[in-house]
Amino acid sequence: MNLPLIAALTALCSLAGVILLLETGRRFGIRRMASDGENARAGMGTVEGAVFGLMGLLIAFTFSAAASRFDSRRHLVTEEANCIGTAWLRLDLLPAPAQPALRDAFRHYLDARLEAYEKLPDLAAARAALSRATALQGEIWAQAIAACREGPPGATMLLLPALNQMFDITTTRTMATKVHTPSIIFVLLVVLTLISALLAGYGMAAAKTRSWVHMVGFALVTAAAVYIILDLEHPRLGFINVHAADQVLVELRQSMK
Repeated sequence: MNLPLIAALTALCSLAGVILLLETGRRFGIRRMASDGENARAGMGTVEGAVFGLMGLLIAFTFSAAASRFDSRRHLVTEEANCIGTAWLRLDLLPAPAQPALRDAFRHYLDARLEAYEKLPDLAAARAALSRATALQGEIWAQAIAACREGPPGATMLLLPALNQMFDITTTRTMATKVHTPSIIFVLLVVLTLISALLAGYGMAAAKTRSWVHMVGFALVTAAAVYIILDLEHPRLGFINVHAADQVLVELRQSMK
């Protein structure tokens, strides 16, 4: 599934649909005014206010939710870097002979974690990298347990909890990538946008000539809002992304000499 393409097509369809319904509403309004005169606008203000208000509320809700999840995903990248960095430093508590193998496993683990997100939107390659990282978790844990038995008691108390946090954050990040606004909300948003365009076009019927500036401007603004919300929902796939946040993991990997 090419999500960036779906988002772009949704925005383009919204753009075309809004312009079409603006014109449809305008023509319908002209016919009503020709037959009913000024009475054609009776009661329309209440309906328009309710529909436009609901559309604005829905845009604000979906945008706020998408932006909040976007910030949360960036924060989780930093949190994972902190967890891995803490566990890496605490390897110093282990006996010297046990450290090289564990440090090498850490390097491979972080490489796999970075690769998993770099491979997106290739889901098959990303899942393969995540599977390697999961397998390395088991190896790191087994090696750490064996090393802690030979090391001082403090090593067990400090290293193992740090490893737990390092492993747990991966589950948190994976779940964060799967949480999105329900699809029905986006469907409702698009439907409300089109209904609002129809009502706006009806309101333009009082003008003698159509205003392309207002029609195209309204269509562009609403289509851009829909696209940005969809793009924020999938920050690994679109133009708005969290790739810059991965730099902290890249720098951590470079420091693992």
